[in-house]
Formats: sequence, C-alpha cells, structure tokens
Amino acid sequence: MKSSFCRLWPALWLPVLLLLAAACSTAVAPEPADDGRPAAMSDSVAAAAKAPTATAAVPPVPPPAPAIVAGSPANPLPTGKPAATPIPPAMPPATIAPPAPPAATAIPTPRPPTPTATPPPPAAELAGLAAWINSDPLTLQQLRGKVVLIDFWTYTCINCIRTFPYLKLWHSRYADDGLVILGIHTPEFEFEKDLANVRQATVDNGIVWPVAQDNDFATWDAYNNRYWPAKYLIDRDGLVRYTHFGEGHYAETEAHIRELLTAAGADLSDDLAPPADQLLDPAFVNRVDAFLTPELYAGFQRNVQSLLYGLDPYIIQMDYYQSSDQSDRVVDFALPERLRPHYIYFHGSWAVGPEQMTHARITDDYADYIALTYSAKSVNAVLTSYTGDSYRVRVTLDGEYLTNENRGADIRIADDGESYLLVNEPRLYEIVNSPAYTAEKDLRLSSNSADFSLFAFTFGVYRDGP
Repeated sequence: MKSSFCRLWPALWLPVLLLLAAACSTAVAPEPADDGRPAAMSDSVAAAAKAPTATAAVPPVPPPAPAIVAGSPANPLPTGKPAATPIPPAMPPATIAPPAPPAATAIPTPRPPTPTATPPPPAAELAGLAAWINSDPLTLQQLRGKVVLIDFWTYTCINCIRTFPYLKLWHSRYADDGLVILGIHTPEFEFEKDLANVRQATVDNGIVWPVAQDNDFATWDAYNNRYWPAKYLIDRDGLVRYTHFGEGHYAETEAHIRELLTAAGADLSDDLAPPADQLLDPAFVNRVDAFLTPELYAGFQRNVQSLLYGLDPYIIQMDYYQSSDQSDRVVDFALPERLRPHYIYFHGSWAVGPEQMTHARITDDYADYIALTYSAKSVNAVLTSYTGDSYRVRVTLDGEYLTNENRGADIRIADDGESYLLVNEPRLYEIVNSPAYTAEKDLRLSSNSADFSLFAFTFGVYRDGP
C-alpha cells in the first residue's frame, strides 16, 4: 500500500460505498471481514481479524483502530505487512432477543478436568498452486516425516525481503537434517502474478528452496493467513507447532526449528550461534520524537479504503469519487504551498489507476514529478514499466542530487552529478540509504517517460540494509 488487486472488491460495492462516504462525515463502521485478499494496507493500519459467521444479527462493529504509530516505545517499527480487509455491505439493524427463562437448578455431574494445553492443529494441505519454481509440485502428505517451514511472501514486499537472509541461513544449516522450506508466493500487485517476474525474483534474491505460485490465494485462505511475511512451522506428523508474522524473532524461530528436527530424529549436537534480529539505527532509537513514515500506496483503491475506514488518505490530492469507475483517469495536479509530512503529492499530468499512478504524458524537461516529505533512514519504491522499455527517473533530496553517501543501491550517479534510477523491470527499487535516520526530508522523483508508474513507497530505520 498495492488493473485489479489480488482480489477486487465486488464490483457493485465500491460505487455504493463511495456515495456513502461522500454523504457522511464519518466512515461506515465495518464488520470484521472474512477475506483478506486485496493488496496490503499501510503498516500503520492493523488488519481486521477473521471472524466466524454469525448465526444472528449483531450490532455493527466499529472500524479497526490504527496500530501503534511506528516509532513509539511500544512498537518501534512495523514488522510485517497486513493484508487489507475488504469492506462488506452495511449490516441490517440489530434485533434484541428477549432474555431466556432461568434454567432449573440441577446437581452438577462431575467431569474430568479440562486439559490446559490446546493440541496443535493439523496443517492445511497446499491448494490451488499454479506453478512451482526450484522443485516439482509437492504436497504436505509427501513431506510427512520432515519438518516444513511454510513462508508466505511476495517479491516487492520489503518486510519479506528483510527475512531472506535468515531463511537462507536455516536452509543452509538444516536442509540436510530434514528441514524443508516452502515459499508460497501470494501476490500483492497484479504484475506479481506473472511467473517470469516471480522466477526472476527468486534468482535476484538467491532463493533456492521450493517456491509455489499462489495467485488465487487458495493456500493463503486455507491457512486463514493475513500477513506478508508469515511463517508456519509444521512437525513430522503434519501439525502446526509454531507461527510467526512479520520480521524479527529469528532466534526464537530457529529454536523451534531445532526442537522439531530433534524430535524427528536429527542429530543437532552442534552448538550453532542463534541469529540476532536486525539492529535499529541509533539515531532513530536515541531520538525521543523519532517517527517512521508508514508504507504509502499510490492508486485510488487503497486511498478510498482508508477514507471509508475514517483514516487519512495516503495521497492528499486524490479525487476519489470521480475515480470510482476503476479505470485510469488523467488528472492535472498542482502542489500546494506547504506539503504535509508522510503524504504523497503529485505535480503535473498523471493517470489515476486502482493500483498505481502513471505519468500521463511525455515531457522533455522533467516538468512533472512526485513529492514526498518523509522521516526514515532508507526509502524504497515499487515501480514498473508497462511497455517493457527502460526509463530514467531523476531523484533529488532537499533540492540536491543524491551522493555516494546517501544513495540507495539502485541509484546511479552521472558524470555531472545527477542521481537517477533506471527502471527496467517491475520490482522494489532502493532509492535512499542515508548514513543515519533523518526527519522530514523532501524527496522528489521525476521522469519524462509516460511509462513512469508508482505503486508504493516503503521506509526503514535499520542500522544496515534497506
């Protein structure tokens, strides 16, 4: 938060909901949804939990409250990407049933004590997987006797990318002892459904374990999953013994892996050092007013959803109601005199799409651009080219070109000092990686190409890495 989403809302709901949003000063209170398949929301918004189907009418449930702001002591930074929750139709008025008559008094029958430990649930079988990479098709039944780590991921998710070094470590340490990692690639954006893109991402990231394409969210749904990344650890008997959502807790996860491998008969007498979580940048940790800009999405669908939940939109200039036909619409934007921090702004001519904003004309003077005032150490952007041709994106920070000290891994520096990206495939691009956390920096991206398309910005405050 990214021309359709992983799962579009039913086509009839969105226009009706948009009319309701325009007519009301506050958002309609949604019921906790039972489907998390549209693309992910900002890390600053908590995903609603999956609720069982009700058998009687109940009062409307208030909208989910935003998660604790990244940077606060209770939650120093977002650790995962919750999938967005579609907004259901309004519920009928609640009916109140009369109280039941009191039951007759009876002598209770002695019962055995209830066990305090809940037995681990059986793992759901893999379902609906369209293609496999690095392996022939597999089933959990085939892998019975092994310890299986299922990892739900998508290749432009920065939270997923940050877990790859630990997955590589576990694969190298324990594959010979019976650990099988299964990467279930469940796409957030439409272009992530392309097998060639996913295959290239596995090569670029050095992923050698089996990866399956879950384009229809069948396995995701079988596990009632709601997050990228998400890990499910399954023992030799096919039972889910441990789960973890998001980044971090790597030593804890490895301890569970070793425990289940030992129970399966592996000899793990070696004394390996457990992996440590990534360290936060000291400039962020030691600053009492530090704030990390949350993940920001382009395109109107996520901004409409945030509006209906009573939250601020990610793009301050968005014209939501005229974009409800779900087709790209060209809008001429102009920047206001003052830019609010942590919002995306556009200047010039842009096509407003459901997932992305696309530069709507060819220019020769970098007249049209994206502006953002952010607080972070690193900045990444999900960009693509629809024609397949590469294009150049000029990047400035506080009106100056980036340097070798603060440029991201994908930034190039020209002989005249110009800092730019060369966008040649749909993926996550690392734009800024400053020596330390910085607050309220003015970032601008501009291209003359009509292929210039932005899907999302993500941010980091780790001492090392994006």
